[in-house]
Amino acid sequence: MDTLISNVTVVTMNEKMDILFGAYVGVEDGKISYLEKTAPSDQPKTIIDGTGMVLMPGLINCHTQLATTALRSYLDDLSSTEALQEQLKKEAKMDKRGAKAAALMGIAECLRFGVTSVSDLYYYPNATAEAISESGIKGNVALSAYRFIDQNEDFDFDTDEQCQELVRVTEKWHNHDNGRIKIDAGIHAEYTSNYKLWEGLVGFAVEKKLGFQLHLAETKGETESCLDRTGLGPAELLGCHGVFNLPVTAAGCACLSESEQALLGKRKATAVACPLTAAKKGQPQTPVLSGVRSGMNVALGTGGALEAGNLDMFEVMRGLSMSVRAANENAAALPASAALMMATSCGARAQGREAECGMIKVGFDADLCLVDFSAPHLMPCHNVPNALVFSAKGGDVAMTMVRGRILYQNGQFPTIDLKAVVEELTGYAIPRLFAGEAES
Repeated sequence: MDTLISNVTVVTMNEKMDILFGAYVGVEDGKISYLEKTAPSDQPKTIIDGTGMVLMPGLINCHTQLATTALRSYLDDLSSTEALQEQLKKEAKMDKRGAKAAALMGIAECLRFGVTSVSDLYYYPNATAEAISESGIKGNVALSAYRFIDQNEDFDFDTDEQCQELVRVTEKWHNHDNGRIKIDAGIHAEYTSNYKLWEGLVGFAVEKKLGFQLHLAETKGETESCLDRTGLGPAELLGCHGVFNLPVTAAGCACLSESEQALLGKRKATAVACPLTAAKKGQPQTPVLSGVRSGMNVALGTGGALEAGNLDMFEVMRGLSMSVRAANENAAALPASAALMMATSCGARAQGREAECGMIKVGFDADLCLVDFSAPHLMPCHNVPNALVFSAKGGDVAMTMVRGRILYQNGQFPTIDLKAVVEELTGYAIPRLFAGEAES
């Protein structure tokens, strides 16, 4: 046995939602090899004392844009239109080197907050995949493809610039390191692209067995515009072009019609709720209860640091639970255990990883998050799931492990040279983004 976590409270997130007190969790060859209330007879190489701590499956952030970490807090006080204009100006100056540095900083933040896997929908997918590869975290990476193709324009997937970037990234990174990195096809959204691009991407994704990421029905204006232009809602329109024949992860889904929710439920698509980002942008919340009733998988995400402010999934769970309860005027509307499921096992399902992670179970990957419950705001603890959702913070994480490898522990990042990343951000990436602007 490589590692034994001893005398720890284990929130398994298994089918029975078992919680084990004073338990022992063994890790060998990257897998969970032991889970019992008594100590194993084998002597492990390393023992981690779990006294006063809670061990849970690593959190899964199903929607983010890691490279936007370079613009954290820059656009917060602007209107939506002004923020978009400024964001586009800055993104036009971004390059692969800067994107990688920003992605590494975002990954370090994720690991600090107990996240073991991310779904990234943005640009520079090769740079993001490199950062994921070096750090040891898991990730599903999608290129946020966009552009309208004129109805009379011949579309050729084999020569289209964005499509060929997806091909190259897929060839290099899909299923890298035994599936630790997966590549998904993707579009930014229905309203920033059209059917020729969708059908080209769908055909490639079907051939290569990829998933598909996008933003979907985040605002009423987006939905109404699609109805005016086509007579269909955005999900109905995309469905006509085969998008939902794929495993789809759709961020938002706040303004879907009942028939669209039923369509996505029938196709077992995932809706990703980003409650804090939506609230910060003044957008409607994902209706998670009706989504679940329709048969959709519902997972959680932060959005990018540019939008969310931080990548703390504990805040997301808390924000989701509170917003659902407030909207339904019912304190029992969304139990803490449901929020935990959305952040762990449902996230694993969204990423096509439900057979490998999202639970603490013998044979699963040792993707683990150890939370220190000795802080004053976590004492006393009468209900562990409630405490994780309503009291814990990302800063309470003591250790994050992916496939049995410690990637964060007590302020240290064994796989990330944080000092070098900071120097790359401050010495190269940020000056490039703000080049040519007068000093204030």
